[in-house]
Amino acid sequence: MRISVDVEACVGGGQCVLSAPDLFDQSDDDGTVILLGQPNADQEHEALQAERVCPAGAIVVDPR
Repeated sequence: MRISVDVEACVGGGQCVLSAPDLFDQSDDDGTVILLGQPNADQEHEALQAERVCPAGAIVVDPR
């Protein structure tokens, strides 16, 4: 599984951080998403949840 983020599309809603705090953070400047790392097997559910709840569709999870 691989996560990619579109920082330009991010609206700083913070839902990713709430869903997967080990994978995402927000910048102090404008609240945009920061990808902290790629998910391990135990984090796959959280990664998919973050993708689903992102209001801007800025998170894409590739299951490969």
